[in-house]
Amino acid sequence: MGGLGAVQDFLTQHWRQTIVPLSVWAFTLAAGYAAKRVLLRLSRPWAARSKGPTAGIVIKALQGQFMVWVLILGTHLAMQSSVLPAQATLWIGRVLLVLWILSLTIVSSRLAGELIRFHSSGIPGALPVSTLSQTLAQLAVVIFGILVLLNLLGISITPILTALGVGGLAVALALQDTLSNLFAGFYVAVARQVRLGDYIRLNTGEEGYVTDIGWRCTTIRALANNMIIIPNNKLGQAIVTNFYLPDKRLGVSIQIGVSYDCDPDQVERVLLEEARTAASEIPGMLADPAPSVSFDPGFGDWALGFTLGYNVQEFADQFRVRHELRKRILKRLRREKIDMPFPTRTIYMRGQGDA
Repeated sequence: MGGLGAVQDFLTQHWRQTIVPLSVWAFTLAAGYAAKRVLLRLSRPWAARSKGPTAGIVIKALQGQFMVWVLILGTHLAMQSSVLPAQATLWIGRVLLVLWILSLTIVSSRLAGELIRFHSSGIPGALPVSTLSQTLAQLAVVIFGILVLLNLLGISITPILTALGVGGLAVALALQDTLSNLFAGFYVAVARQVRLGDYIRLNTGEEGYVTDIGWRCTTIRALANNMIIIPNNKLGQAIVTNFYLPDKRLGVSIQIGVSYDCDPDQVERVLLEEARTAASEIPGMLADPAPSVSFDPGFGDWALGFTLGYNVQEFADQFRVRHELRKRILKRLRREKIDMPFPTRTIYMRGQGDA
């Protein structure tokens, strides 16, 4: 309050001497605005020629804080060209320092989150690019910025850390469920047993593509395009089947029943030929490893059972491939005169005189 009062008294008594500082301040703002327009015009072609999104991310992050920096610079230059009292100069300098550190922290936090979002997926061993990963990176930058600011202002952080340690126990007890979800989500992300984009199925029946791992819950998108929200602590305790590990390839099978009058060798040959042809024509069906046919389950009640095994690129491909493959097999069996019998029962009737 003393510094502010000194500024007010000075402006009242020496208002003519404020013309030059105000002119410097206004000129700096105008020059900064013009420089911003020029830099944006020059940076757009550079960002368009850039192969990755890094240039666009940097430009977008700097654009929001550029005029704040110009304002800080203009105020500093105006203060240097004035004859303000030393106490007022010290007070304004501290305010500008705080604004400068906060602005840099905001820019760095945004850059950290966006760069992790676009580049971490290509780094071997990096965390999955999820909301949790971005939040942790941004939080680390903010904490570092606050520590730097406190250090520059000459404020000791030891009492603050002590107070946080004492109050942390009460906060932990009050936020048990929230912290449980947070640490469970962090464990899921670090373990990399469930990653963004994986198709998973829980032992409780929920299944779908993992779209995000947040600080409280994990979101998966079902094949019906519905969003399923699972608390992280529930996901950490569930039995999960990940259809994308160790790779996306999935083994699938179809069972075919034919008449007992058919030649098993002919049926096996026909099914293999049709499957190998389909593997090169149906999108999502793999030719390597090659399809196989086994005489299993074998001797059924009314048919000979064969199993055609093949591989698809990923979990969702199995439905389209099975649809097309069944139609091809049915048409081929009809051309080959191979019957697919209906369920039948043979009943033997015995009279009273029969032994």
